[in-house]
Amino acid sequence: MAGSAATPAGSQTLSRGIRMLEILAAADRNLSIDELASALGVHRSVAYRLLRTLEDHGLVSRDAAGRLALGTGLAALASGVARDLQQLALPELNDVANELGMTCLLAVLVDTDEAVTLVSASPRQTVAVVSYRPGHRHPITRGGPGKAILLGLPESAWPSDVPDELRREIADSRARGYARSHDEVVPSLRSVAVPLTLPGQPPAAIAVIHVSFPRSEAEIADRLKLAAETVARAYGA
Repeated sequence: MAGSAATPAGSQTLSRGIRMLEILAAADRNLSIDELASALGVHRSVAYRLLRTLEDHGLVSRDAAGRLALGTGLAALASGVARDLQQLALPELNDVANELGMTCLLAVLVDTDEAVTLVSASPRQTVAVVSYRPGHRHPITRGGPGKAILLGLPESAWPSDVPDELRREIADSRARGYARSHDEVVPSLRSVAVPLTLPGQPPAAIAVIHVSFPRSEAEIADRLKLAAETVARAYGA
């Protein structure tokens, strides 16, 4: 009885392992085991035992310095998530990335208050490529993709803690027709994003990210809207 009371929501070990993967996905660099244990709120020995299991399954890897990153085993798992949507969207994301010279991504709503990158495409020819891995998560109250998802949602479906300042910003974005952000998720990165609504799929957004925009935001947004329409038609919307 005491054991079940201690873990009313399920397996604590499984929950910690999943949270560990989320921390690594959100990090902008490889982490040490001490940093990971601190972020997880557990002793180093606990983090080490979790890591050994995740490493055995190829879900976590170590670099030459012993720092930790997501492993290639996650790619096989990710490929099965919304596979049809990924296959339909990727050609259009590639077209946008190569045309604009910026990384283009598709993010979807998860857990009612976070956006997760489902698939991304980098331009073939550009001086500076911004890498943005599938699986990257951030609150929908931050960043262009998250705010674009808010644009596509009724306010009754928004998180309860959306501040008034953001509500005013979303109202301005709705009038403008696209969302934008700067330095909100990753330092120095800018983004422009538009909503994507598909039947049977969670609210989503298509966005580009870069350190600077060689074209106007409105022009970028128009291209993203065309991409969203193309993906929606291909999906049968």
